[in-house]
Amino acid sequence: LLRDVRGADAQAIIDRLPRAAASYPYASSYTMWPGPNSNTFLAHLGREIPELHLTLPTTAIGKDYLPAGQFWARTPSGTGYQMSVSGLFGVAAGRDEGLELNVLGLVIGLDFRHPAIKLPGIGNVPGDG
Repeated sequence: LLRDVRGADAQAIIDRLPRAAASYPYASSYTMWPGPNSNTFLAHLGREIPELHLTLPTTAIGKDYLPAGQFWARTPSGTGYQMSVSGLFGVAAGRDEGLELNVLGLVIGLDFRHPAIKLPGIGNVPGDG
């Protein structure tokens, strides 16, 4: 479970999902590493519908893959910004993401809201807050 939204807020998000999904530029392609993949799709939905406040786990390979030719974007949570080169190298900083360095699709960083170290393949230590 990435996010729990109920009531009128949920309905507003549901109403926007079809259009956001239809605007996904990689609907007919899937590449496990470094993307685009299912995590790339979820990150796209988060960017298109900021009310989701979607923060993907550090272990979600493909979450940092941006559309071709795009190197700068809002983070999926809408609380920060990220720079990424084909999902292989990049950096993200945001209120919900903390500080993340992406190298070959693996993330290392710091979570300031829920104090933790982000480790590649493991996630947040001590736990995902």
